[in-house]
Parts: sequence; C-alpha cells; structure tokens
Amino acid sequence: MGRGTLSRQLVTRICVLVAVIAVALSALGIVIVNRILTAQIDQQLAQAIGLENQSGRTSGTAGLGGLPVGSIIVIVASDGATVGTIEGVDRTQSSSTSPQINAAMTRIPTDGTTRTVTIPDLGTYRALAHKALISSREGTISGTVYLGMPMERWSHVIREFIAIEAGFTVMAIVAAAVSAMAVVRDSLRPLNQLAATATEVSKMDLDTGEVVLPERIPTGESAEDNEVGRVGLSFNRMLDNVEGALSARERSETKVKQFVADASHELRNPLAAIRGYAELSQRRGDELPPDVAFAMNRIASESRRMGRLVEDMLLLARLDAGRNVELTRVDLVEIVLNAVSDARVASRDHHWLLDVPDEPAMALADRDQMHQVVANLLSNARKHTPAGTTVTTSVRIEGEDALISVEDDGPGVPPEIRDHVFERFARADAARTHDEEGSTGLGLAIVAAVMAAHGGSARVDSHEGYSCFTLRIPVQKQDPAQSVDGAS
Repeated sequence: MGRGTLSRQLVTRICVLVAVIAVALSALGIVIVNRILTAQIDQQLAQAIGLENQSGRTSGTAGLGGLPVGSIIVIVASDGATVGTIEGVDRTQSSSTSPQINAAMTRIPTDGTTRTVTIPDLGTYRALAHKALISSREGTISGTVYLGMPMERWSHVIREFIAIEAGFTVMAIVAAAVSAMAVVRDSLRPLNQLAATATEVSKMDLDTGEVVLPERIPTGESAEDNEVGRVGLSFNRMLDNVEGALSARERSETKVKQFVADASHELRNPLAAIRGYAELSQRRGDELPPDVAFAMNRIASESRRMGRLVEDMLLLARLDAGRNVELTRVDLVEIVLNAVSDARVASRDHHWLLDVPDEPAMALADRDQMHQVVANLLSNARKHTPAGTTVTTSVRIEGEDALISVEDDGPGVPPEIRDHVFERFARADAARTHDEEGSTGLGLAIVAAVMAAHGGSARVDSHEGYSCFTLRIPVQKQDPAQSVDGAS
C-alpha cells in the first residue's frame, strides 16, 4: 500500500475506529470494576461499623471484625479518650496509631458516608466515621468510630486490569489492521487493476499510427451490483469507444496518406510537362509579347515550387509507409559544411557561422536525407528571419549521440505554433515570412519524420530574439578493424 493511497486511508481509519472503540470499552470496564470494588469496600466498612449487618439492616453496634491487614481503627469515647490501632495479621500484632494518623482520621465527618482520604505515611484509604456502641471487656460504651481500609490491594487489581485491557486493545488493533488490509486489498483489487490499466494507457503514444489498447477489466470484477464493478464496467466501455475512435482515425489517416502519395505521384508527370513547356517558351522570350513572357516566367516559377511540394509530399509518404532508409556511414560535419555553403549562396544578406569539430562525426544515415534535413533548417532560418540575422550551425558529440544545432537571433518562433511546429502544414503568419518563396509547411515535418526514421529526434527552443533547432542522431563509432585496414 502506497503512502496516501485509498487502501492506506481505509485501513488507517478502520484501525483508528477500532482503537477508539477498544479504548472506550476498556475505560468503561475499568470504571465499572472500580465501582464494584469500591462498593464492596464500602459495604465491608458499613458492616464493621454497625451501619449494616449481614441482612442489610442497621445494628447500631460496631463489631470491628473482618477488617483486612493495614486497616485503621480510631475510637473516640464519649469522655474524649482516643484510641487507635492498625490491624496486623491478627489482633495480637496490631499496632497503635500515631497522633498524626489520629488527627487525619478524626477529621472525617461522622455522617456515615464513605470517603477516599490520604493518610500520612500510609497512603490512600477508604474511610467511614459514625457514632456507635462499642463492645469491650468493661461492657458496651458509646463513642465515635473512625474506620479506614487501605486501597493498595484494590488499586493493584485495577492496575492489573488496566494492563490486561491495554494488551487486549493492542491485540484488537493489530487484528483489525491485518483483517482490514486483507479485506480492503480484496475489495479494491478491481480498482487497482483499473488504475494499472489507466496508467498503461496514459503511457501509450496515441498521437498517430495503429494503437492496441490493453486488456479490459475482467467481467467478474466489472459487474453492476457494486460501485467498484460499475466503475470497471464504465472504464471498459470507455476503452472500447477510444479504441474504436483510434481505429477509425487510423483508417482515415491511411486513406489520406495513400491519397496524398497517389496524387503526388500522378502530379509529377503533368508538372514536368508544364515546366518543360514553360522553359521551352522562355528560350524564345524575345519573340513573345511582354505580358506573355511574364506569364510564362510565372508558370515556370510556380511549376518549380509545385514540383518541390510534390517531392516533399512523396518523401513524407515513403517515410509514413515505413520504407527502409538506406543507411551508410556519413560524416555529419561534411554534410553541415555543404549545407551551410549552399545557404550562403542562396542568401548573402544573412551571417552564416559555423562551429564544428576538427574530427569527423560519423553516423549511420541516408546522406541525401540528412543533407535535406539540415538544408530545410537553414532554409527555415533564411525565410523566417530578416536580413542581417546571424545563423550559427554547430555539430557536437554528446554521449552516444551527435547533435546538430541551428541557432539564430531572429524574432523567434511564434508562440501559437511553437508546440506543433513539426506538424505538417504548420506555418507562421505570412507577414512573418521574409522571403518571396513562402513556405509549404512541410519542411520541418520532413525534418521530424527523417530524424524519427533514423532513430533520432528533433526539438526546438525559441523565445523572443532567439531560436534553436536541435537534431539528435546516434553516432557510429569506427570499428578498430576498419581503422587498421584504412591505415594500411
């Protein structure tokens, strides 16, 4: 049971409830036993002093017999003489009381009511005082009798009873805890299974692709005859609905991807023909009217842009289809150098900086796709930053991975698209684009797809005045045997 879980709370509350009830019953038992013992002492005192005989009637004569060891008897005669004794094992071993004891006893009111008093040097006593006739060798005399019985023996009984009650209370709490844990664990087993299933679902990637949800809660634990069962039944129905929706989404995505792949493939030939005829017409541009020449230039330009879009869509379709990437050992530093060199030619209005190591950074990758990924990031920086922006491309090794970063001090990625910048057709506002080519919204989607196909990742860190796109790809360490062969 985890800390703070429902099982722990239930077991704790049950134990607290049992503890409260056990303590209350123990306290009640102690009070009852104490009252019974006290009543027995009071009755014995009343019989000894003559307030009550064996039949329950008042005799008026103090017998003073049957008192336990340690009892105090103080008699004050009518003439004022005071005699006091402390009962021993038998009457021959009784001892006389001290003046302090006599003074403490004679302060007890003579109203026939028993009281608990403290006698100096002797402890707690149950005492009673009453005027009575006392039988003696000289005859019967009248006087006041003060009797006190020690409470030590009964206090010892009470202490033993408290210890026994405490032991039973602890045993009851332990037994309640063990029983409660077993009952609660069995009762909450469907909830725990439901929580485990929900946790498993929460860890699944439900964004794209085919998703197989985990097994449902068993039928025996998802019945409608109890609250936990109804929760399990509702959870199973929810999983069925979610799985159905995900399957429908998968089928729809598959159809859309297949359509895009087919359409892109079918568009290549018409676009090639359009571009060819446009270029053929441009060769005789001096023979064409100005407006026709301008139109042909626009047709050629748009056909080239459309061709790039079609090629991007075909690449994404191939990656979606899971086709194997042709992996070879490539030098990431060389790829970055070539891509930055191309970017410098494409835009001399930006400041292109490099930060690469002297030694190669080898990785298993598709050379053309990796070049396109880096080129897309540099093109993205060129299109979405103003002239004069500094773009720094760096390569570094971090553990088992190589990191390629493209940083710029431009305006940053707009917050509204920052979280889904790698999604398809995610584009910033046209007003933020600083290039006449515009953006198809597929460049960064291709970056993410290619990196995923290579077992790597792409991420962005951006704020006002700063953007950094980072590619992470596993490095390929050189085989020592290959090093020896190369050296020879």
